[in-house]
Amino acid sequence: MKRYAIRSSGGDYPLLCGRGLVRRRGWLARQLPAGRSGVFLLSSPRVWRSCGRALTAALAPARPVRILFDDREAAKNLPTVERIARALVRAGADRGAVIVAAGGGVVGDVAGFAAASYMRGVLLVHVPTTLVAQVDSSIGGKTGVNLREGKNLVGAFYPPQLIVTDPEMLATLEDRQYRSGLYEVVKYAVIADPLLFDVLERTMPRILEREAGVLDWVVARCARIKAEIVGEDERESGLRQILNFGHTIGHALESASGYRGLLHGEAVGWGMLGAVEIARRLERVRPSDATRIARLVVSIGRLPRLTVRPPAVAARLASDKKVRRGRVHWVLPRRIGDMEISADVARGVVSDVLGRLLQLEREAREIARSAKVKPS
Repeated sequence: MKRYAIRSSGGDYPLLCGRGLVRRRGWLARQLPAGRSGVFLLSSPRVWRSCGRALTAALAPARPVRILFDDREAAKNLPTVERIARALVRAGADRGAVIVAAGGGVVGDVAGFAAASYMRGVLLVHVPTTLVAQVDSSIGGKTGVNLREGKNLVGAFYPPQLIVTDPEMLATLEDRQYRSGLYEVVKYAVIADPLLFDVLERTMPRILEREAGVLDWVVARCARIKAEIVGEDERESGLRQILNFGHTIGHALESASGYRGLLHGEAVGWGMLGAVEIARRLERVRPSDATRIARLVVSIGRLPRLTVRPPAVAARLASDKKVRRGRVHWVLPRRIGDMEISADVARGVVSDVLGRLLQLEREAREIARSAKVKPS
């Protein structure tokens, strides 16, 4: 088991990462904060079907109150938070309650926001069960829900008391959900870790097969990177902004499509292709690195076809959280492991790149084939 201490304004909290942790009967219950008045397990029906028995055993002898809710991105909204809060009231949750959020990114974001706002804050523990959640969304204290106008526009920074990451839980993850998480893994390699990037280039077929040795190393490596970044910049005022690589276009795609048709990681995959192309046109990125990044993105698999028109995506960029004084702040690569934040990208460049996203993916696949790299 690896243990990382994550710095936070509310005090440091641990991230425990190891295969088989949740399988140990009673182990999770022993890690919960002392002095709690009750344990409330927030999850979704589909997560519960695959992980419910293991979670129940891990929390024994505690008998948590189970509250399940829809974990589709389209249900990540304020009405869902209200339903959870009312269920907590009916179940007798008081200020000494501990919420255990078990699931993917939507479960963590929604349950985290419910924990932050219920009775002005109760204790929170994350047990991420998807690759996106294990390497990214469970770490750093971001919680929130979507509005029709944009993604994650209502929320709070609310650090958990504990994160328990068990790569073994990824075994039951649907293939598409698993691949979606790999785009976030690629993001970490691009923004901060050339060694991780090299490993992904060499071992992607093994990672796609969920080979335990390399997968466990990748999950722990990404978790450590995220822990270090958010420990330096909890409130996204500086360094943490690089975590938004691929998310500017990605969030706009999700919002413009009504949060249907694209998984979050898939939208980030499209967003990374777009951001790399913007950097290439502005001559900010080394051409060889631009090619490698695009090639690694497409090695994960074919991205879902886009169903929204570029003007609709461009319109959503204006409501992105990264807009300051009317200008979008783009996260662009200079080279693998080195990023920049830029607010001087012309709208014409952005519009043209949005209109060519499908062509960019095809070109990346052609480059991969010519280099004898076989994308999945």
